[in-house]
Amino acid sequence: MADTTDIETADRLSRRRARMLPALAAIFLTQQAAFVTEQFESGTRTVDHVKVGAWLILSIVLLLALTTGGFWLKRKAVRDLLDDEVTRANRAAAMGTGFVAAMIGGIALYLIALFEPVSGRQAVHLLVTIGIAAALLRFGLLERRAHKGD
Repeated sequence: MADTTDIETADRLSRRRARMLPALAAIFLTQQAAFVTEQFESGTRTVDHVKVGAWLILSIVLLLALTTGGFWLKRKAVRDLLDDEVTRANRAAAMGTGFVAAMIGGIALYLIALFEPVSGRQAVHLLVTIGIAAALLRFGLLERRAHKGD
């Protein structure tokens, strides 16, 4: 296999990121749908702690991937090429979408809490999930759109 240049590597990874982010958002939401449908407030069994720990770790990794662009094990030159002006603009728009989605979720939870008790733990879990998933989805779709012209 021939060596690829940093530019070719960055282009390939950028396309992969554009394909993977919406898929990661779907996986994240599917995992959370299963979590939310159960009574996730019990928290006394070991499996409950493992589920919350897995959600927390996945949330942190996805948030770091969103804020940094991911590909932490690649060379700095490749990471710099991956973080071009279009990507930074797309990331900023995605973070704004995540924020707005979390705020809408907060308003919805406030209204729900008027009729059905919602614990702080449930509210935080849902808001973080909504914000990260919305940002992931938006970033992936914007990146895909940016690659359509290539």
